[in-house]
Amino acid sequence: MKKLIVATSNSGKLREMEEYLAGLDCLLELKPKELEIEETGDSFMANACLKASQVARLLGEWAIADDSGLAVDALDGAPGIYSARYGSTDGERIARLLRELGDREDRRGRFICAVAIAQPDGSIAYSSEGICEGEILPHPLGKGGFGYDPIFYVPQEQQTFAQMSPSVKRRLSHRGRAFEALLPQIN
Repeated sequence: MKKLIVATSNSGKLREMEEYLAGLDCLLELKPKELEIEETGDSFMANACLKASQVARLLGEWAIADDSGLAVDALDGAPGIYSARYGSTDGERIARLLRELGDREDRRGRFICAVAIAQPDGSIAYSSEGICEGEILPHPLGKGGFGYDPIFYVPQEQQTFAQMSPSVKRRLSHRGRAFEALLPQIN
């Protein structure tokens, strides 16, 4: 069984990755909390590769990282790679996004997730990206999920991410699609 260091200190993200990688013969482990990697990339993929590469090199182990966020067309792709830093709380991030979007008719957006796996020397062995297209609602709907989920509406499901069951969200989400594209590379 191969060990794979998850380039985060977030145990929730570890559990989520364990679900996506359940079919692989690997043991996932969180990176040490004191090991902080600054996200200085200019894209989701650049940040995922940076985190995986640095953690792998510093620990001498295989490492996996992801980076994701919301890109809104009418805001020229914002919040983009700054999605998590668009406010201090989920509520503040949603409020800022809705305020900046205002009453624009074009409310198209997408969640994007990039995933990268680095070898112990830091070189990227595998990478993938997943995208989920949707629309930004003017008001939150639903109680599930986190982040921008209550305002991200997926037309073909006629629900926000916050209204979907976890299994439907996992299948349709940007993260689910990124891991779906990654698994054949690993196998």
